[in-house]
Amino acid sequence: MLKITDHGEVREIRLTRPPANALNPEMLEQIIAALHTAGEQAGAVVVSGLPGMFSAGLDVPELMNLDRAEMAAFWHRFTHMLKIIATLPVPVAFAMTGHAPAGGIVMALFGDYRIMPLGGFKTGLNEVQVGLVVSPPIHRALVRAVGPHTAERILVAGEMMPSEKAKAIGLVDELAEDPATTVVRAIEWCQQHLALPQQAMLMTRKMARADLHGFFHIESDLGVDDFVDIWFSNATRVTLRALIERLAK
Repeated sequence: MLKITDHGEVREIRLTRPPANALNPEMLEQIIAALHTAGEQAGAVVVSGLPGMFSAGLDVPELMNLDRAEMAAFWHRFTHMLKIIATLPVPVAFAMTGHAPAGGIVMALFGDYRIMPLGGFKTGLNEVQVGLVVSPPIHRALVRAVGPHTAERILVAGEMMPSEKAKAIGLVDELAEDPATTVVRAIEWCQQHLALPQQAMLMTRKMARADLHGFFHIESDLGVDDFVDIWFSNATRVTLRALIERLAK
Protein backbone atom coordinates (compact mmCIF):
# COMPACT_ATOMS: atom_id res chain seq x y z
CA MET A 1 0.00 0.00 0.00
CA LEU A 2 3.04 2.25 0.41
CA LYS A 3 6.38 2.55 -1.32
CA ILE A 4 9.16 4.22 0.67
CA THR A 5 12.06 5.81 -1.21
CA ASP A 6 14.87 7.94 0.18
CA HIS A 7 16.19 10.76 -1.99
CA GLY A 8 19.16 11.69 0.16
CA GLU A 9 17.68 13.29 3.28
CA VAL A 10 14.21 13.49 1.72
CA ARG A 11 11.95 10.49 2.29
CA GLU A 12 9.17 9.90 -0.20
CA ILE A 13 6.09 8.06 1.05
CA ARG A 14 4.17 7.00 -2.04
CA LEU A 15 0.58 5.81 -1.72
CA THR A 16 0.23 2.68 -3.87
CA ARG A 17 -3.23 1.22 -3.38
CA PRO A 18 -4.78 1.23 -6.87
CA PRO A 19 -6.99 2.24 -8.41
CA ALA A 20 -7.72 5.30 -6.24
CA ASN A 21 -5.48 5.14 -3.16
CA ALA A 22 -8.67 5.11 -1.09
CA LEU A 23 -8.07 5.11 2.66
CA ASN A 24 -9.16 2.05 4.63
CA PRO A 25 -8.10 1.12 8.19
CA GLU A 26 -5.08 -0.92 7.08
CA MET A 27 -3.72 1.78 4.79
CA LEU A 28 -4.31 4.43 7.44
CA GLU A 29 -2.21 2.52 9.96
CA GLN A 30 0.59 2.09 7.41
CA ILE A 31 0.62 5.83 6.70
CA ILE A 32 0.71 6.66 10.41
CA ALA A 33 3.63 4.30 10.98
CA ALA A 34 5.53 5.60 7.93
CA LEU A 35 5.08 9.22 9.03
CA HIS A 36 6.30 8.46 12.55
CA THR A 37 9.42 6.75 11.20
CA ALA A 38 10.10 9.47 8.64
CA GLY A 39 9.85 12.14 11.32
CA GLU A 40 12.61 10.36 13.23
CA GLN A 41 14.86 9.34 10.33
CA ALA A 42 14.52 11.89 7.50
CA GLY A 43 15.25 15.57 7.10
CA ALA A 44 12.05 16.19 5.13
CA VAL A 45 9.10 14.17 3.77
CA VAL A 46 7.28 14.02 0.45
CA VAL A 47 3.89 12.30 0.31
CA SER A 48 3.00 11.28 -3.26
CA GLY A 49 0.50 9.04 -5.06
CA LEU A 50 -0.20 7.16 -8.26
CA PRO A 51 0.22 8.91 -11.62
CA GLY A 52 -3.07 10.66 -12.26
CA MET A 53 -4.53 9.85 -8.83
CA PHE A 54 -3.15 11.11 -5.54
CA SER A 55 -5.98 9.83 -3.36
CA ALA A 56 -9.75 9.72 -3.66
CA GLY A 57 -10.08 9.98 0.11
CA LEU A 58 -12.03 7.51 2.21
CA ASP A 59 -12.73 3.99 0.97
CA VAL A 60 -16.49 4.45 1.29
CA PRO A 61 -17.53 0.92 0.15
CA GLU A 62 -15.30 -0.72 2.77
CA LEU A 63 -16.05 1.77 5.54
CA MET A 64 -19.80 1.35 5.03
CA ASN A 65 -19.39 -2.18 6.44
CA LEU A 66 -18.03 -0.93 9.78
CA ASP A 67 -20.27 -0.70 12.81
CA ARG A 68 -20.53 2.48 14.86
CA ALA A 69 -17.68 1.65 17.25
CA GLU A 70 -15.40 0.61 14.40
CA MET A 71 -16.16 3.77 12.44
CA ALA A 72 -15.54 5.94 15.50
CA ALA A 73 -12.17 4.23 15.97
CA PHE A 74 -11.32 4.75 12.31
CA TRP A 75 -12.20 8.46 12.41
CA HIS A 76 -10.15 8.91 15.60
CA ARG A 77 -7.18 7.39 13.77
CA PHE A 78 -7.79 9.51 10.66
CA THR A 79 -7.80 12.63 12.84
CA HIS A 80 -4.66 11.36 14.57
CA MET A 81 -2.97 11.02 11.16
CA LEU A 82 -3.82 14.65 10.40
CA LYS A 83 -2.30 15.65 13.74
CA ILE A 84 0.89 13.74 12.93
CA ILE A 85 1.19 15.53 9.57
CA ALA A 86 0.57 18.89 11.25
CA THR A 87 3.09 18.32 14.04
CA LEU A 88 5.82 16.36 12.24
CA PRO A 89 9.15 17.95 13.25
CA VAL A 90 10.40 18.14 9.65
CA PRO A 91 8.96 19.80 6.51
CA VAL A 92 6.27 17.84 4.66
CA ALA A 93 5.52 18.47 0.97
CA PHE A 94 2.53 16.86 -0.74
CA ALA A 95 3.07 15.86 -4.36
CA MET A 96 -0.57 15.43 -5.32
CA THR A 97 0.10 13.44 -8.46
CA GLY A 98 -3.41 13.73 -9.91
CA HIS A 99 -6.97 13.95 -8.64
CA ALA A 100 -7.20 14.74 -4.93
CA PRO A 101 -10.82 15.02 -3.74
CA ALA A 102 -12.05 14.96 -0.16
CA GLY A 103 -9.60 13.08 2.08
CA GLY A 104 -6.84 13.50 -0.50
CA ILE A 105 -6.71 17.27 -0.19
CA VAL A 106 -7.58 17.07 3.52
CA MET A 107 -4.30 15.26 4.24
CA ALA A 108 -2.36 17.82 2.23
CA LEU A 109 -3.94 20.77 4.06
CA PHE A 110 -1.91 19.84 7.13
CA GLY A 111 1.41 19.68 5.28
CA ASP A 112 3.82 22.54 4.57
CA TYR A 113 3.53 22.70 0.77
CA ARG A 114 1.12 21.36 -1.85
CA ILE A 115 1.87 20.76 -5.53
CA MET A 116 -0.57 19.55 -8.21
CA PRO A 117 -0.13 18.86 -11.92
CA LEU A 118 -1.80 20.67 -14.76
CA GLY A 119 -3.91 18.68 -17.19
CA GLY A 120 -7.49 18.55 -15.95
CA PHE A 121 -6.84 17.13 -12.50
CA LYS A 122 -9.33 18.17 -9.83
CA THR A 123 -9.40 18.67 -6.09
CA GLY A 124 -11.82 20.00 -3.52
CA LEU A 125 -13.57 19.26 -0.26
CA ASN A 126 -16.72 17.74 -1.71
CA GLU A 127 -18.00 16.22 1.54
CA VAL A 128 -21.34 18.06 1.40
CA GLN A 129 -22.08 16.47 -1.97
CA VAL A 130 -22.02 13.02 -0.35
CA GLY A 131 -23.89 14.03 2.79
CA LEU A 132 -20.89 14.53 5.09
CA VAL A 133 -19.52 17.46 7.06
CA VAL A 134 -15.84 18.20 7.63
CA SER A 135 -14.60 18.21 11.21
CA PRO A 136 -13.54 21.45 12.98
CA PRO A 137 -9.78 20.86 12.54
CA ILE A 138 -10.26 20.38 8.78
CA HIS A 139 -12.41 23.50 8.52
CA ARG A 140 -9.84 25.55 10.43
CA ALA A 141 -7.00 24.26 8.26
CA LEU A 142 -8.95 25.20 5.14
CA VAL A 143 -9.62 28.71 6.49
CA ARG A 144 -5.92 28.99 7.31
CA ALA A 145 -5.05 28.17 3.70
CA VAL A 146 -7.61 30.14 1.68
CA GLY A 147 -9.27 32.60 4.08
CA PRO A 148 -12.73 32.46 5.69
CA HIS A 149 -14.86 33.76 2.81
CA THR A 150 -13.35 31.48 0.16
CA ALA A 151 -13.47 28.55 2.58
CA GLU A 152 -17.17 29.14 3.11
CA ARG A 153 -17.91 29.34 -0.62
CA ILE A 154 -16.12 26.15 -1.63
CA LEU A 155 -16.97 24.13 1.48
CA VAL A 156 -20.73 24.77 1.60
CA ALA A 157 -21.01 23.95 -2.11
CA GLY A 158 -18.71 20.93 -1.85
CA GLU A 159 -16.96 22.34 -4.90
CA MET A 160 -14.58 20.28 -7.01
CA MET A 161 -12.21 22.47 -9.00
CA PRO A 162 -9.34 22.16 -11.49
CA SER A 163 -5.83 22.47 -10.16
CA GLU A 164 -5.53 25.93 -11.75
CA LYS A 165 -8.34 27.32 -9.58
CA ALA A 166 -6.95 25.54 -6.52
CA LYS A 167 -3.67 27.36 -7.09
CA ALA A 168 -5.42 30.71 -7.65
CA ILE A 169 -7.23 30.55 -4.29
CA GLY A 170 -4.28 29.21 -2.28
CA LEU A 171 -5.52 25.66 -1.80
CA VAL A 172 -2.47 24.52 -3.79
CA ASP A 173 0.91 26.26 -3.63
CA GLU A 174 2.39 25.29 -6.99
CA LEU A 175 1.46 23.70 -10.31
CA ALA A 176 3.69 21.25 -12.15
CA GLU A 177 3.58 20.16 -15.80
CA ASP A 178 2.63 16.55 -15.11
CA PRO A 179 2.36 14.01 -12.26
CA ALA A 180 6.02 12.96 -12.43
CA THR A 181 7.23 16.55 -12.31
CA THR A 182 5.02 17.08 -9.27
CA VAL A 183 7.16 14.63 -7.32
CA VAL A 184 10.41 16.12 -8.64
CA ARG A 185 9.35 19.61 -7.59
CA ALA A 186 8.27 18.43 -4.14
CA ILE A 187 11.67 16.84 -3.57
CA GLU A 188 13.38 20.02 -4.78
CA TRP A 189 11.26 22.13 -2.42
CA CYS A 190 12.34 19.93 0.48
CA GLN A 191 16.00 20.09 -0.56
CA GLN A 192 15.84 23.89 -0.71
CA HIS A 193 14.65 23.96 2.89
CA LEU A 194 17.27 21.47 3.98
CA ALA A 195 19.93 23.77 2.52
CA LEU A 196 18.92 26.52 4.97
CA PRO A 197 20.49 26.85 8.46
CA GLN A 198 18.58 24.03 10.11
CA GLN A 199 18.07 25.29 13.63
CA ALA A 200 16.74 28.64 12.43
CA MET A 201 14.54 27.05 9.76
CA LEU A 202 13.00 24.46 12.07
CA MET A 203 12.40 26.89 14.93
CA THR A 204 10.77 29.40 12.59
CA ARG A 205 8.67 26.66 11.00
CA LYS A 206 7.46 25.49 14.41
CA MET A 207 6.51 29.04 15.39
CA ALA A 208 4.71 29.67 12.08
CA ARG A 209 2.70 26.44 12.39
CA ALA A 210 1.75 26.78 16.07
CA ASP A 211 -1.86 27.62 15.18
CA LEU A 212 -2.11 24.44 13.11
CA HIS A 213 -0.83 22.38 16.05
CA GLY A 214 -3.45 23.99 18.28
CA PHE A 215 -6.34 22.63 16.21
CA PHE A 216 -5.85 19.27 17.97
CA HIS A 217 -5.38 20.33 21.60
CA ILE A 218 -8.96 19.88 22.82
CA GLU A 219 -10.53 16.44 22.34
CA SER A 220 -14.08 17.79 22.24
CA ASP A 221 -13.13 20.07 19.32
CA LEU A 222 -12.12 17.17 17.07
CA GLY A 223 -15.72 16.50 16.04
CA VAL A 224 -15.43 12.70 16.01
CA ASP A 225 -18.85 12.02 17.56
CA ASP A 226 -20.56 14.51 15.24
CA PHE A 227 -18.91 12.97 12.18
CA VAL A 228 -19.99 9.46 13.20
CA ASP A 229 -23.54 10.63 13.89
CA ILE A 230 -23.75 12.08 10.38
CA TRP A 231 -22.10 8.99 8.85
CA PHE A 232 -24.83 6.75 10.30
CA SER A 233 -27.75 9.09 9.63
CA ASN A 234 -30.37 7.76 7.21
CA ALA A 235 -29.94 10.60 4.73
CA THR A 236 -26.17 10.17 4.51
CA ARG A 237 -26.39 6.38 4.21
CA VAL A 238 -28.75 6.76 1.24
CA THR A 239 -26.38 9.24 -0.41
CA LEU A 240 -23.32 7.06 0.22
CA ARG A 241 -25.04 3.96 -1.16
CA ALA A 242 -25.92 5.88 -4.30
CA LEU A 243 -22.25 6.91 -4.56
CA ILE A 244 -21.15 3.29 -4.27
CA GLU A 245 -23.56 2.30 -7.04
CA ARG A 246 -22.15 5.02 -9.31
CA LEU A 247 -18.61 3.88 -8.57
CA ALA A 248 -19.54 0.28 -9.36
CA LYS A 249 -20.79 1.32 -12.81
